[in-house]
Amino acid sequence: MKVSYNKYILNFKQASGTSRGVLRKKETFFIEISDGVKYGIGECGLLRGLSFDDVPDFEDQLKRVCRALEDGADVTSLCADYPAIRMGVEMALKSFGADEPFHLYDTPFSKGMQCISINGLVWMGSIDFMRQQVFDKIDEGYDCIKLKIGALDFNLECQLLEEIRARYSSSVVTLRVDANGAFKPEEALEKLERLSKYELHSIEQPIAAGQFKFLKKLCAQTPIPIALDEELIGVLNKADKAAMLDEIQPQYIILKPSLLGGFTAAEEWITLAKARNIGWWITSALESNIGLNAIAQWTATLNTSMPQGLGTGGLFTNNIESPLVAGMGILQYNNKLSWDTKHIK
Repeated sequence: MKVSYNKYILNFKQASGTSRGVLRKKETFFIEISDGVKYGIGECGLLRGLSFDDVPDFEDQLKRVCRALEDGADVTSLCADYPAIRMGVEMALKSFGADEPFHLYDTPFSKGMQCISINGLVWMGSIDFMRQQVFDKIDEGYDCIKLKIGALDFNLECQLLEEIRARYSSSVVTLRVDANGAFKPEEALEKLERLSKYELHSIEQPIAAGQFKFLKKLCAQTPIPIALDEELIGVLNKADKAAMLDEIQPQYIILKPSLLGGFTAAEEWITLAKARNIGWWITSALESNIGLNAIAQWTATLNTSMPQGLGTGGLFTNNIESPLVAGMGILQYNNKLSWDTKHIK
């Protein structure tokens, strides 16, 4: 069995803004497994500046893992502190063991018979740019919109939300916002109270990760359900996961398998959340269509009807051509379309 990896740079169609900065390129790594007959591929979806394993020796460790897989060794310890590599290995082995490398899970979704409800993602930019994105998404058929907030003037952001609500009630269009930790702890509750009049579904990570005392108090007092996102990154063992949920008691958690250590790790979060009546949904972490496909097929096994954050396949100029099709508020697998992976070599 031969195991190798390829580094690949995804180029955004347009600069995409968040409260942490503007994204123009996204680095990713593909693990490929072949024995001359069967083939498997996985994606290590590293996000610079955010992934727990964004460390100088990441690529060296990836090489070690590939060599160990070739030797038939157990790579659990090698991947322990590298969630993106754990994800890539889990995906590649699942792909290699499947009848077809891109049909990792046998579900109605992968057969093209069911779709997954997704939210429409609005990137930061000028208020005019964000407004255009919002109403374009709604015109395209999305009834759940997620807006990135926290980098612009807060009054302008509130004005945009007010404008949306003047045209669409919460029964027609669901609004989610993501602050990416942009609010200061001492001002967060006041901002949440202002935002609450727009009947938001939830707000992701209102304050920066690691401030348990403030976040616990905020989750107890908030007028808007709070969803933890960055807070989960780097929490790798079950006891620590349980302790964090027990202490903070959020209303939701958001699961990005590439940042958490793969599907097994994400399922552990789900089990813990369900036991505590904490809601959850899945989002991509800007993977290529290789990773997005695996995440979507896995998500389809979870029997959730809530809109997921999986509409990111159209962000890049040089994504991998695939049967994944997003639009009208859904993601579906069109088996009439084909995969084209030749340019990732």
